[in-house]
Amino acid sequence: MSIDPHSPLPKYFQLRALLLNLIDGADLPLDAPIPSERELCARYRVSRMTVRQAIELLVGEGRLNRVPGKGTFVARPKLEMPLRLVSFTEDMLARGMRPGGADLDRRTVTADARLARLFDIPAGTPVHVVERLRTADGEPMAVERSHILAALAPDLLDRRLADRSLHGVLEAVYGLVFDAGDQTIDAGLAEADEARHLEIPRGGAVLRLQRRSYTGGVCAELGVSSYRADRYQIRTTLGLP
Repeated sequence: MSIDPHSPLPKYFQLRALLLNLIDGADLPLDAPIPSERELCARYRVSRMTVRQAIELLVGEGRLNRVPGKGTFVARPKLEMPLRLVSFTEDMLARGMRPGGADLDRRTVTADARLARLFDIPAGTPVHVVERLRTADGEPMAVERSHILAALAPDLLDRRLADRSLHGVLEAVYGLVFDAGDQTIDAGLAEADEARHLEIPRGGAVLRLQRRSYTGGVCAELGVSSYRADRYQIRTTLGLP
């Protein structure tokens, strides 16, 4: 396969497609280095600027990973964002990955106007806040901030939560079984602390999730999480209206 100089597609976009063929065809396996800019220029008879534009596109799409001082490598495939009521731990186990985590903060606050509206509770109601870094096979994936009505799990903050399923603890210890939920997903930029925990550049792209989980018609948990956009994508099935 080669670059067609007569194609209406820009050369860098044609080169992007050729590199994707190498990646998807297993000629360039996971974590393998791609050929150098000089090799790609010679192989496809294009300028270094064309090569750099194609590589920048693939880095931005999460298909390539640039490591300063080492080179550019084939990135791990993105995970599909779960669009169902499932915990991070359950999701990773279903993928055959090892879930983990670390405590970042835990405290009890009184609900302000926003929390009161989201939970449908009076302002001033005690709410536990648990902030954790979630990992998969040791790789940072998300920063989770869970808000739980304190009355439903009084001593929750005294329990080990770092590397456990919060939903599992709430069910096993307090009998809270979530049977419904709603979720919104927005694009965002990582703040300094988030970027440090997730090991991405400050201002890097993240997916911000806000999820409310219900038990018996009562909102018991509000989760506000930041997921690495370079490791997740959203896929859904479309039907005719």
